[in-house]
Amino acid sequence: MITNHQLHPLVDLKFDRSWFDELQLRLSRGGPWDDWTLYQLAMEAEASKLVESFEELQCLRSLPEFEPMPHQIGTASKVLHEMGGRAILADEVGLGKTIEAGLVLKEYLVRGLVKRALILVPASLVLQWVRELNQKFGISAVAQRKAHTWGSDIVVASIDTAKREPHRELVLGTDYDLIIIDEAHKLKNKKTTNYQFATLLRKKYCLLLTATPIQNDLDELFNLITLLKPGQLGGQSEFAANFVVDKRLPKNEDQLQEALSSVMIRNRRGDGGIHFTKRFVKNIPLQLSPEEKALYDAVTGFVRERYDESGGDMTSMLSLVTLQREVCSSRDAVFLTLVNLFKKTAEDSPLRPKIWALVDKIKGIQANTKAEKAMELVKEMNEKVIIFTEYRATQEYLLQFFREQNMIAVPYRGGMNRGKKDWMMDLFRGRAQVLIATEAGGEGINLQFCHHMINFDLPWNPMRVEQRIGRVHRLGQTEDVRIYNLCTLGTIEEHIVNLLHEKINLFELVIGQLDHILEKLDGGESIEQRLAKALLESGGDERQLQQSIGQLGSTLSQARNEMGYSPGPDLLIHTDKLGRTVEAPHE
Repeated sequence: MITNHQLHPLVDLKFDRSWFDELQLRLSRGGPWDDWTLYQLAMEAEASKLVESFEELQCLRSLPEFEPMPHQIGTASKVLHEMGGRAILADEVGLGKTIEAGLVLKEYLVRGLVKRALILVPASLVLQWVRELNQKFGISAVAQRKAHTWGSDIVVASIDTAKREPHRELVLGTDYDLIIIDEAHKLKNKKTTNYQFATLLRKKYCLLLTATPIQNDLDELFNLITLLKPGQLGGQSEFAANFVVDKRLPKNEDQLQEALSSVMIRNRRGDGGIHFTKRFVKNIPLQLSPEEKALYDAVTGFVRERYDESGGDMTSMLSLVTLQREVCSSRDAVFLTLVNLFKKTAEDSPLRPKIWALVDKIKGIQANTKAEKAMELVKEMNEKVIIFTEYRATQEYLLQFFREQNMIAVPYRGGMNRGKKDWMMDLFRGRAQVLIATEAGGEGINLQFCHHMINFDLPWNPMRVEQRIGRVHRLGQTEDVRIYNLCTLGTIEEHIVNLLHEKINLFELVIGQLDHILEKLDGGESIEQRLAKALLESGGDERQLQQSIGQLGSTLSQARNEMGYSPGPDLLIHTDKLGRTVEAPHE
């Protein structure tokens, strides 16, 4: 008998029907499966995470709006897979060493092999690096400003700041996964505080960036590689015995090249697949005014007298040769040098009245032939122009001259702090039509938004000319680049243009061939020293000067021919020294 308190097993049993209701719902939607669209999305998500090859750069998937060039991808891949994350990136100017370093950093971040990185660069390039890493690679890099910034994961700083206290202790006390050093050729001397500081940095991976791993001698290359991988080339004496004839001439080049290939990558403009816009070069010959020519002749006479009195001592004469170069630039440049020379000369010296006579000649010059021509060119272009000069006084004069002509021009020079340099660059991108730069503008900065350049005066070192041009004629430049060289006739400038342009075809060479050619100079003298010697030993004889410079040009031309160098296909249009347009034959 069943009491009221007992449950009937069939009547009162409770069932959980939720699973049945869910099944009925799914059947009503077409079957016991999830939505087909959601399934496809899930499959795509899984496929996107699939790593098909260890060699493949994973970071490219996370950079859909940025497309590196093949040589940049190849360089990054080689650094990762063949060099163990320690390499010298020595591409020629304008080929994108910053991009290659950014790819390596991004790849290591994606793979989880790098968390903390330190990027040491010249002060003027700090913000440029931060922008590139943030905008192109989505890397949250910060510019070092205060002590607390060092705690960030990715820090960009100047090496000069990092090596000073209180920063030094913080930096040297940190274990970095990756350190990148830009313009690494500045570490070439192992006796400098910069080099010694760099050797103390604790790092797992390291990249050194420089377009000129060798500038003066092979020891510089040894020092850089030792910083990167100690022992790679043996000790200093072992390296010298195996690979060095004298400081600039190597031996056993095949073995040296093999040793370098495991730590250094150098892409060249002449390599296939790297395309640049054309480069148009025009030499503008100018006749100095009678007053300017009289000053040039007087300064030249003064310098030659000092050379004769010195008995041909070149070491004491190089600074005086600068006077002749300054006269070709502006009266302001030579004025400052003469005044300083006057102050340093003893009061009873017979030189004093001679120096002051030159200063009096300067007072009679009211115009600057070059400045007037530069203004004429800028107005004709009606676009942004960068003007390079070697002298600070000339820069100041040009700024005032352009201001008087109601044209906005801004300066760029060494000595400016980081903030002011960035401000000048922003003004040039925006309101200003003209940027007037000294040699500080020839290194590091990118000016692809400008494609007109005026060499107000030319350096005697061809490599410095190419560094200037490399600021605008580089990857990312979409316009043909137009370069104007102002040249005063009847002066040393005319001979320099003849040497650079007609003798060694500087403006037709593919960048990077030039450094090899200059390395072939015998005797250990720089090209500047040889030019100064030719100028002084000519004794005012124009034919002898022309012959001496011609011999130097022939030496360089022979070196170029021996190495099989010819004009690059992207650098074909130029003019002769009289300004006539010549088009080189296409290859």
